[in-house]
Amino acid sequence: MFSRVLIANRGEIALRIIRACRELGIESVAVYSEADKDASYLEFADEAVCIGPADPAKSYLDIPSIISAAEIADAEAIHPGYGFLAENINFARICQECGIVFIGPPVEAMKLLGDKIQARKLAQKANVPVLPGSEGTISNEAESLKLANKIGYPVMIKAAAGGGGRGMRVVHNDISFRSAFGAACAEAEAAFGDPRVYLEKFIVQPRHVEVQVMADSRGNALHFYERDCSIQRRHQKMIEESPCPVLNERAREELCNSALRLIKKAKYVNAATIEFLLDRDKNFYFIEANTRIQVEHPVTEMVTGHDLIKWQLKIANGQPLEISQRNIKHTGAAIECRINAEDPQNNFAPSPGTITRYIPPGGPGIRIDTHVHQGYTVPSNYDSMIAKLIVYQKTRAEAITTLKRALAEFVIEPIKTTIPACMDIVSHNSFAKSNIDTSFVERNF
Repeated sequence: MFSRVLIANRGEIALRIIRACRELGIESVAVYSEADKDASYLEFADEAVCIGPADPAKSYLDIPSIISAAEIADAEAIHPGYGFLAENINFARICQECGIVFIGPPVEAMKLLGDKIQARKLAQKANVPVLPGSEGTISNEAESLKLANKIGYPVMIKAAAGGGGRGMRVVHNDISFRSAFGAACAEAEAAFGDPRVYLEKFIVQPRHVEVQVMADSRGNALHFYERDCSIQRRHQKMIEESPCPVLNERAREELCNSALRLIKKAKYVNAATIEFLLDRDKNFYFIEANTRIQVEHPVTEMVTGHDLIKWQLKIANGQPLEISQRNIKHTGAAIECRINAEDPQNNFAPSPGTITRYIPPGGPGIRIDTHVHQGYTVPSNYDSMIAKLIVYQKTRAEAITTLKRALAEFVIEPIKTTIPACMDIVSHNSFAKSNIDTSFVERNF
């Protein structure tokens, strides 16, 4: 096993990885920006290295600084967490060139699945259903307009690189297509340095369902079942759960096996999430792959009993998956709420500041993944997520009851958070009946 791992991230995911390393007997090296110099989780790492000022471009996104920190600290491997450099192909390649293990997929697999066009083509080869759309990227507006009419409105203009809802536009007619095409290209260029876009049929009121997979360097691949991530705001997930409430066992098996076919076709290694849209008739379609651990991985850990971060570390160290698919059991129901430092009453505007009152919920079936505490100052420089509240019970109905109780107990003041918004959502009658889709939040709130 590795003796030292550097964590190229911050906040709750950095703490999560520190804990996994500690339990595996691995020393951890945390990096931090000047804005995070007083973060309490740094004390749990075996070593902490400052890598630059608050600006992410000069710290958490600064590849030379992170590589230098790894070399100074004598780290054998780097775990990128999620966000920042987690899906940066250049970073993975530089790690390889420097003799540092990148705890993630091989560069070629990351390149293949990270490009949505190539991933789509690979899915077709693996006999995985995909949405009708363009065969490749599109650049000519006039030709693209013809294709949109051939596919049939509504259609989605999507960035070929990146994710998080950026570079995406839903268009319903020729007029909206003309105004959205250039905007999508410009946003993709600004967000990912890549202006390429492609077209895909837009499914009205779909569910967003994803499959957690893990593969080792010896050709073994396993799935850890699915998560339903349909509760979203502006393509950003707010609440995730497992299992997907509307899938029967046959559909679940077909979905998960499709994800495995794709991951094997890509010759993938380590953790990945294969994302699908589910239409009203329960047909599923591949949309993209995330070549990293996901924010919502605790949901899967709760229902399967497997520590996914530990599996990442073991696989990166060359160890095989020592279990078979039949050993991975799915029991009970888990739901996760992302708690962001945002003001739901002010269009979810960021709400940084010092937390003077912090009371986390507790009791059976409750897990809190967070790095914040009373006295912690939420900086304005980074993603607004400050905690994840995860509940687990035998049934979905019991999990919802526990989640409501936990949200009612959760106090983070005086900053504004999404706790009230999450309470509104999980208290809605349609949520209880699982009558939800990706437009649920916009439609009801």
